[in-house]
Amino acid sequence: MSMAPPACLPGTLHRKGRRRGLALLLAFLGLAALDGLLFRTPFYPSILEMDSSTGAFELTLWREQQAQTQNGDNLVVTLGDSRFAYSPRLANELTANTGYVFRHAGVAGTDVRSWYYMIRDLDPAARRYRAIVFGVRDYDDEDEYFTPDDDIRALHYAVARLRWSDVPGFALSFHSPSLKWEALRGASLKGIVYQSDLLAFLAKPKERIRLARIEHLKYEQWTYGYEETPRSLEGLRIDWSTWKATFPPGLDQDQQDTVNRDLMREPAPQTGRLAAFRRAWYGRIIDRYRGSRTKIIFVRLPRAPIPRPDGLVRKKSSTIRDFASLPNVLLCDEHAFDSLEHPELYRDAMHLNRAGIARFSPLLAEDISGMLGSAGR
Repeated sequence: MSMAPPACLPGTLHRKGRRRGLALLLAFLGLAALDGLLFRTPFYPSILEMDSSTGAFELTLWREQQAQTQNGDNLVVTLGDSRFAYSPRLANELTANTGYVFRHAGVAGTDVRSWYYMIRDLDPAARRYRAIVFGVRDYDDEDEYFTPDDDIRALHYAVARLRWSDVPGFALSFHSPSLKWEALRGASLKGIVYQSDLLAFLAKPKERIRLARIEHLKYEQWTYGYEETPRSLEGLRIDWSTWKATFPPGLDQDQQDTVNRDLMREPAPQTGRLAAFRRAWYGRIIDRYRGSRTKIIFVRLPRAPIPRPDGLVRKKSSTIRDFASLPNVLLCDEHAFDSLEHPELYRDAMHLNRAGIARFSPLLAEDISGMLGSAGR
């Protein structure tokens, strides 16, 4: 007669559960320690692929840290995405008159969530700059179908800047539960974000290190002396009554696509998510500089080669105008750069071309120096 195996006692099950839990905890701690050893030291961010999101962000940060040692106290740093298309080199041709030196720490594709981590590590003591200038599309809060609070690219741009203490707040700043989890994983174990870059590095480590040295040596020269393309949208026409664009001969598909996508887009429902996002992240930056000599300045960028009609969307709020009531915040006249809103000054529907940048850069320098006053001279 066979006998049934004895049932496990409750105490035995409890001990097994504790051992499994302890093993999982130790495994995670070991993985976190290895991840920290590899990716939470200065070495790996210094050899990232320059064309990657994190690599471009880190090179920009490094370049601007070097610039701080070479310029005086009247330093103005600008932050924005690729729409903030101006040339610090051209702006600084007016330094003898304005008294200010302009530097640009913006990175294409970024938003204010990434800029917070950029400026925090550029200026740990919150007193290095005379002004921090943010270039924005509009002072009003207009929600679009693309929602910045769920832009997971911020994880890939700023991952090297994220500390352990940042992880919960960074993850919770995303709107969707799935993106909260993705941000939590990536910010905790940075190797998840670096995976493809690490594989490429391991394939040719000597070549990557050699290129990284060249990039750090030449990046200032490449970027400070950069000249935008002269191509333009000259001849573009838009009939807003029929919502139809007429393209001149010679425009390529990318130029036409940006017009159709960016200018001819349908208005989105106004949910208030952009306003909440701006309040959270601009608010954190403004709070860092409360009581310091540094001014926070907002600039409404040239909007488009042919701006969309006013009143197309009923905007519910203007977070940036609300910030202007604070003592350390200034707003540039929102119509200061309307004169640049012409097709011949744009390379596509969003970005100024070489001629547009040549006009915009000195105008920006003059306006910012005028707002800051003669104390910088």
